[in-house]
Amino acid sequence: MSSRSLLVDRFASDNLPPSAQCPDLLVDALNYPDRLNAAVEMVDRNLQENAGRVAILAPGVIWTYAELAAQVNRIANVLTQQFGLVSGNRVLLRSANNPMMVAAYLAVLKAGGIAVATMPLLRTRELVAIIDKAQCRFAITDHRLRAELEAARADVPVLADIVAFGGTDADDLDRLAAQASDIFEPFDSAADDVCLIAFTSGTTGIPKGTMHFHRDLLAICDTYSAHLLRPTREDRFIGSPPLAFTFGLGGLVLFPFRVGASTVLLEKASPNDLLQGIATFKATVVFTAPTAYRAMLANVGKYDISSLRRCISAGEALPHPTFEAWHKATGLKITEGIGSTEMLHIFIGSTQENVRPGATGLPVPGYEAKIIGPDGEEVPDGSVGRLAVRGPTGCRYLADERQRAYVLDGWNITGDIYLRDSDGYYHYQARSDDMIVSAGYNIAGPEVEATLLAHPAVRECGVVGAPDPDRGAIVKAYVMLAEDYQPSGELIRTLQDYVKAEISPYKYPRSIVFVSELPKTSTGKLQRSALREMAARGS
Repeated sequence: MSSRSLLVDRFASDNLPPSAQCPDLLVDALNYPDRLNAAVEMVDRNLQENAGRVAILAPGVIWTYAELAAQVNRIANVLTQQFGLVSGNRVLLRSANNPMMVAAYLAVLKAGGIAVATMPLLRTRELVAIIDKAQCRFAITDHRLRAELEAARADVPVLADIVAFGGTDADDLDRLAAQASDIFEPFDSAADDVCLIAFTSGTTGIPKGTMHFHRDLLAICDTYSAHLLRPTREDRFIGSPPLAFTFGLGGLVLFPFRVGASTVLLEKASPNDLLQGIATFKATVVFTAPTAYRAMLANVGKYDISSLRRCISAGEALPHPTFEAWHKATGLKITEGIGSTEMLHIFIGSTQENVRPGATGLPVPGYEAKIIGPDGEEVPDGSVGRLAVRGPTGCRYLADERQRAYVLDGWNITGDIYLRDSDGYYHYQARSDDMIVSAGYNIAGPEVEATLLAHPAVRECGVVGAPDPDRGAIVKAYVMLAEDYQPSGELIRTLQDYVKAEISPYKYPRSIVFVSELPKTSTGKLQRSALREMAARGS
């Protein structure tokens, strides 16, 4: 670390990758001080001029920046005084998008803790893997989601304390916070202290924890948001991505709070919910996936979304027909972007002025990108190759050998295949691994395979992505049945329900095909490339 860390619990800093495996960071131009706390920058700074302005809107809830700051301080006091949180402790967060989730997130950061946010859809065994990997001692959860965490605690005793909010118990966080002081002295964080471990699935389904510093949370605001979004404090942000996704964290918390704007939080953000939310709260900036834009087209004329000025798309490639249809229906241009959990947020995108349909865009100011061949050397424009990027943020896996594959000669190798044209625009081609991107969700095919194989009806299986006009791709499983089992529609539903119960429901195979054999390589390995060809043909 370049500045002196005062962390008591040094687990995260001790498990950063070796310096030789870390990416080059282009951070000097941002001129951050050696010491800063991201929560102070996002909330307390707004008390100077924006204390009475609205920070958070949600159904039935309006919080000003002053009210948000007070709640953050109360929760920080509860964590440190009643539960014994010390700086550097990891705190798992589990909730849908709501005001208490944001307040708890920021309270952890303000107290010097490290936030480990998780999606509400995760099941017990997925939570166990994350808790164990990050060694989370504490968890803050919506009371409606406590059961899975309690089940996980049985397998990972390191999780000592679970505090729930939104319930009626005497030890509910809302009650405890109401009794705590609204004054809290923030932890004196170094700018390069870890404050966030964001988990992403690899192609094996084994989660990877990506570690980010306090200054990283500011960096994405002062690059992508400042230069491409250009928000003002009059803006109201809304979107569908969970706050556990860094796409959602940036778009729904960091970007608005950095400029004193407002965020609209929806626990349910289906396409129609999103349209209703835009109309009700007069949102001006929306973040969602191409799938949602396609789905909203059917009902967009039924809602007054005239307040919108910016529409941001990420999570999967934006099809040109979707861009054109949305523009025709609303008069608004969707600006695409590509980011990654490893890089924290979008590093290639466009403004309203330079958007080019069919292209992801140009490198965000502060970032550099190039296309490289198999040997790691840059290829000429017009050639297809691997996307490499560097900037003020970069990949730092938590104690993971996969760091070696993601960072090459200081550049982050994202796993995406791209082409750069002669004007410098980047055009998405494909993923270079076995990840299935469906409706903006990253789904590891081998993880779904492992889940299916645990069912007694499944002898062998292979899982790949199949093209889908609405979701971009769907999970498709080719299944060889065990003896005494016969193909049927009922068995398909049984296997789908089984997967939904064992891992996150969005990972379930929407298509299952029973086969007598699976394509194999000469060494007996499953030949997924052949399955992908079959899926592309619709067979």
